[in-house]
Amino acid sequence: MKTLVLTAHPDLDTSLVNRRWYEALSREPTVTTRDLTAVGGAEMRFDPTAEHAVLRSADRVLTQFPFYWYSAPPVLKAWLDQVLLPGFAYGPGGDQLVGKELGLVISTGGPAESYASGSYNSFTMAEFLTPFEQTAKMVGMRYLPPFVLHSAMSRDRAMVDASIPAVISYATTPIANLHLRKERVPA
Repeated sequence: MKTLVLTAHPDLDTSLVNRRWYEALSREPTVTTRDLTAVGGAEMRFDPTAEHAVLRSADRVLTQFPFYWYSAPPVLKAWLDQVLLPGFAYGPGGDQLVGKELGLVISTGGPAESYASGSYNSFTMAEFLTPFEQTAKMVGMRYLPPFVLHSAMSRDRAMVDASIPAVISYATTPIANLHLRKERVPA
């Protein structure tokens, strides 16, 4: 299985969690990592032909990003808008992603319990991530329950260290062997 990880962090060099995940995933032989901020530059411009080639070669596509303001960083939205085009991802002839898997690898600043109905953030992570699930459905991909590391802003190095083997497993384990829950978090 070949996995493509699309990292969408506005400043990966300053990140504690996402940088560590990116570096660890980059060392995996079956994983291709792409720093979308570096690829798209300040203008966030992507070459659809090049991105389509990378997508075609993957069995699993993961988007990796810090969750803030209840969404993904703008670079991921720019990538989606410029790459998931009619005739490639949907519409007549747009079947290039059918059967592939889409997963999300997310870090949040808040604790897990703050993402619940009636809690600080009012909604569950699953509710916040519904647009990603619908995107997967729209383009014929299988949506995986997200990998979420809560309280990342605590800068707890032991927690971050413990999350690395779990995120590697999420990226590299075939679906039949991946123990999926509604929302996957490292133990």
